[in-house]
Amino acid sequence: MPVSLQVRVRSIRFGRQSVLRLAQAVLDLIGESSADLGLSFVGDRRMRSLNHRFRGKDRSTDVLAFALREARTPLSRVSRQVLGDIVISVPTALRQAKEGRRSFEEEIVALLIHGALHLCGYDHERGHAESRRMRRKERTVRLALGRIRCFTGRRPDLRNSSE
Repeated sequence: MPVSLQVRVRSIRFGRQSVLRLAQAVLDLIGESSADLGLSFVGDRRMRSLNHRFRGKDRSTDVLAFALREARTPLSRVSRQVLGDIVISVPTALRQAKEGRRSFEEEIVALLIHGALHLCGYDHERGHAESRRMRRKERTVRLALGRIRCFTGRRPDLRNSSE
């Protein structure tokens, strides 16, 4: 399967197949249906560590994207390419969902799309025009996904979500 999933939090149970289908749908909509993608859900401590190590920022963040795209050569026998890894902080997503008055699932979808676009070269930090371009693409993909079903097994408990 082109999408691999790791869940490193105990506070929320994700419907594995639903999340994998969602991630594949995002890949299809951004034109990367044959690419391999790693998707991880982590706590704030793990996210803070990754953000510090790879970006020099000693704080948690909502999503990190690590592009791993391999160059395709005429001699390549592998038809799939590794697009990269997306890491999403569940506690941060919970807080942002509450602040934005939307469901946890909607927040996860937004972060997944955002991370996937970063893997494809979109970067809102490169200036106003690029930021607008990325926001437009995020909206287009989100609208194309349609209604999002619940893909978690229970209500999130913020007390145990910093793992």
